[in-house]
Amino acid sequence: MNLLEQIEYPADLRKLKETQLVEACNELRQYLIDVVSVNGGHFGASLGVVELSVALHYAFNTPYDQLVWDVGHQAYGHKILTGRKKDFHTNRIYKGISGFPKRSESEYDTFGVGHSSTSISAALGMAVASRYLGENDRKHIAVIGDGAMTAGMAFEALNHAGVENSNLLVVLNDNCMSIDPNVGALKEYLTDITTSHTYNKVKEEVWKILGQISKFGPNAQSIVSKVENAVKSALLKQSNLFESLKFRYFGPVDGHDVERLVKVMKDLRDIPGPKILHVLTVKGKGYSLAEKDQTKWHSPGLFDKTTGEILKPKQNGIQPPKYQDVFGHTLVELAEKNSKIMGITPAMPSGCSMNIMLQAMPDRAFDVGIAEQHAVTFSAGLATRGLVPFCNIYSSFMQRAYDQVIHDVALQNLNVIFCLDRGGLAGADGPTHHGAYDLAYMRCIPNMVVSAPMNEEELRNLMFTAQQENMGPFSIRYPRGNGVMTEWRLPMKALEVGKGRKIKDGEEVAILSIGHIGNYVVQACESLGKEGINPAHYDMRFVKPLDEDMLHEVFSKYKKVITIEDGCLMGGFGSAIVEFMADKAYRAQVIRLGIPDRYIEHGEPMQLHEECGLHPEGIAEAVRGLMKNIAAA
Repeated sequence: MNLLEQIEYPADLRKLKETQLVEACNELRQYLIDVVSVNGGHFGASLGVVELSVALHYAFNTPYDQLVWDVGHQAYGHKILTGRKKDFHTNRIYKGISGFPKRSESEYDTFGVGHSSTSISAALGMAVASRYLGENDRKHIAVIGDGAMTAGMAFEALNHAGVENSNLLVVLNDNCMSIDPNVGALKEYLTDITTSHTYNKVKEEVWKILGQISKFGPNAQSIVSKVENAVKSALLKQSNLFESLKFRYFGPVDGHDVERLVKVMKDLRDIPGPKILHVLTVKGKGYSLAEKDQTKWHSPGLFDKTTGEILKPKQNGIQPPKYQDVFGHTLVELAEKNSKIMGITPAMPSGCSMNIMLQAMPDRAFDVGIAEQHAVTFSAGLATRGLVPFCNIYSSFMQRAYDQVIHDVALQNLNVIFCLDRGGLAGADGPTHHGAYDLAYMRCIPNMVVSAPMNEEELRNLMFTAQQENMGPFSIRYPRGNGVMTEWRLPMKALEVGKGRKIKDGEEVAILSIGHIGNYVVQACESLGKEGINPAHYDMRFVKPLDEDMLHEVFSKYKKVITIEDGCLMGGFGSAIVEFMADKAYRAQVIRLGIPDRYIEHGEPMQLHEECGLHPEGIAEAVRGLMKNIAAA
């Protein structure tokens, strides 16, 4: 009998016998493989928590009991078990379900996630709220893993939770991985706990006793106290980080033994106060290739589930490189000539291509874990000693370190170069990952240079420019994916900061673009030229400082101006142009194209650009509209 067919919601799962859970897990894992292989999405993380997902929904009364997932790409199995099985094939597809837990999508998604390390704070807030509301029987579970425990926010929450005495269970999914292997002292500490013969001998005895707790009823709490005293006595010389934060620590346990997990979780339900369950899992569990190469199979795209062949989209001719790879190779090229250059990334070496420098110059490149705030201030510290740090962070993740950018870098006018990957509409990861705000949030900071390259050559030139002496804080943003140049390893040159370039002269209408989106303007101008319409095009290169000489030329010559940016309209590049126009008392009609003042959902980048009017035909239509106005006048 196919058990998964009988399960639409956790209530259905809880009708199964515990002896049937292994088969249910096998079917769920195979379903994940079947769907993700033909539709794409995150893969290894959800495979690794199949048993954990089943055990949590079996042992706890979800959705009344509040389950909060950290690093939302772990939650595919959770989604399938909570009413979205029939829609799971639309995962991360335009107008389909989100790739992350989302409150508006399901009552089982108690907290929206996408960025890591938020689960403990959110679950603690829910637990305190339940206590205040008198709902003392409601349980609260935070599932944190995939490297998320390396972030400071997780420890801030643990520090608070330890004194709240709230009904909170933290499940630490320990798989030694985020997207790349975990780094830092915490990873080594968890490994020590896992491999300690003394600790494991004692904890086996602990679990034998805990397995009997449910038989003791109201005396369970006193039994737990005796167990804890036994552990402390046996491990007198071994401290436990979590117990020092006033959490009761249980584990480590095998995260792929679903029946054991269920028994442990049912026992932990009856233990009051903050608790942490340390669960050992294997990322990619059940698909051998994903187990062996966990980084590659984090999000492999489409693949043949039988052979494991990753299916690349068919491409004609030589394709331009990804901006990420141009960054990685250029950074090494610059570092070979400038011994002061250092590379820093918060846990994204493969995604941002910092791995190229990590391999070539391991003493000059640093993966600091999921710790964006630390990455920025660490970079600032390097800069105070005359080094030139390239701090590479996804645009949407840089939001987490905004205070450090202002206070630790810009206020001190330090030469930290922020390379903001995934600028603009990033695609299937959706609103948690779109780099919509960096142009706006960077340009309002004193001392900050804000730039965006239109192509790979410009990216290299901006990187070369930024690492020169006394450049101060310097932001370079670029999109995810391929550029436009197949021949990009051109000699680098310094650009004059605050100077743009004229792509083409024109008549009646001028288009001002910033960044890669300017290539869409080129396409739009080619299309319009066939209609006899000839707009001018200026690539501004810099949002701050603006090329005022170029803008004086534009507003003196053109009374119809279009600005275009792959960023938010509120306070972004277009706003900067309008501010200049007002300050200099020019009069012109300005149409601003960009990301509107709402959250854009997930989908292919071109679909999202079309939705926002940020595609060649949308740009052409805006020009035609202005030309009609001119003709009517």
